[in-house]
Amino acid sequence: MPRKPASGKPPAAYDVALRLLARREHSAQELKRKLAARGLEGGESREAIDRLQDQRYQDDERFAAMLVRNRAAQGYGPQRIRAELKTHAVTDARIRQLLEEAEVDWEESALDQLRRRYGRKAPADHAERARRAQFLLRRGFAAATVRRATHAEVDDAADEID
Repeated sequence: MPRKPASGKPPAAYDVALRLLARREHSAQELKRKLAARGLEGGESREAIDRLQDQRYQDDERFAAMLVRNRAAQGYGPQRIRAELKTHAVTDARIRQLLEEAEVDWEESALDQLRRRYGRKAPADHAERARRAQFLLRRGFAAATVRRATHAEVDDAADEID
């Protein structure tokens, strides 16, 4: 529910959107949804978002690049990041470009996630390896990356024993 100023009128869409952007970056699509959820009119919301974009307070390019950097740093894979960007109306071509520009070694990222979650101990059996693979798949890593990471993990453990 939007806060009402002393005048008793609900705050303008611009004010609500600006407060949202003060907390974190938002895509224009996300702002539009949040303003609609607060009962603010579509035309007023569109004008507010346009004004914020003109002032460079809201920028979909900046938002998308930030999202890719943050999610990759949190250990999510490219498929999960791609799906999230699509919910913010980012085009497929732009998503490909952003993922390439991120220059993330997805295989190393997957291995890092396995080490964080399971330590350096090799999987005890096939079922354990499958659990680890499912973990990486849920985080959005490609099947080929998961296969290489789960097999590399076993190879690394064997090297440590030798």
